[in-house]
Amino acid sequence: MTINARLGGSIVAIVTPMQADGAVDYKCLEALVEWHISEGTDGIVAVGTTGESATLDVDEHMEVIRRVIAQVKGRVPVIAGTGANSTREAIELTRAAAEAKADACLIVTPYYNKPPQEGLYQHYKAIAEAVDVPIILYNVPGRTGCDMQPITVMRLARIPNIIGLKEARGDLERRSALLALRLPADFILLSGDDETAREAILAGFKGDISVTANVAPRLMHELCAAALAGDAEQAAKVDAQLLPLHQNLFVEPNPIPVKWALHAMGRIPSGLRLPLVPMSAAAEPTVRVALKAAGIQA
Repeated sequence: MTINARLGGSIVAIVTPMQADGAVDYKCLEALVEWHISEGTDGIVAVGTTGESATLDVDEHMEVIRRVIAQVKGRVPVIAGTGANSTREAIELTRAAAEAKADACLIVTPYYNKPPQEGLYQHYKAIAEAVDVPIILYNVPGRTGCDMQPITVMRLARIPNIIGLKEARGDLERRSALLALRLPADFILLSGDDETAREAILAGFKGDISVTANVAPRLMHELCAAALAGDAEQAAKVDAQLLPLHQNLFVEPNPIPVKWALHAMGRIPSGLRLPLVPMSAAAEPTVRVALKAAGIQA
């Protein structure tokens, strides 16, 4: 079965557990992976934005990817986050992830330097030509200041090992524009916005790369499975239970709230890395209420 066929459903953008001093807790990471698989999570993204990719050094970055791959043992796809605002650095990270046997690499648009559409095309083309691992494009302009347009996605989809897109804009206009493109039949569209993922999947997307799945993996799997099966009523029912989490896990910058929630659930230590800081006391009741709505004790 091709990776295109295997990818879909609820794909967790997994946090990187850290001790209070910021040291990566690899044993805790392995335990999280096992929990996700037992709860039905359909795939794992290692070292995405939610995994604090911005503050892991290269050795840590690759070690987290290797540990996740080793723990998963092929049971679900593992997607490695290997984006950078330097094309050369992105190539190096992607090559290393390919050597570690990642099933695919998720590569965010370059951030801060804000390339034009032709720059985006050449960036991804250079990466794709330098590696043989499947590549998933990642558009999240709210974090990067760079918005990859549908026409650029269509151009890039013609490159054989660029197999999909994670679109995190979450608006109907962009979703409709992407679905209207003449993309290869096996090109995968994935939501990167939990709050609109249900509608996206019902419209034709193949799944959701999810923050919410970190704390509610079983419910996110059920939501995506129902939507993929075309069961709009059941998908809406599960989504209503999860809506407070979709919204309130972003009450402060991601991954501050989701790591606070996982710590409150007893799943991870309390660590974050500067410049991120612990969630404010004022936000705690909001996240607790969202967890309770999803039936999660914390």
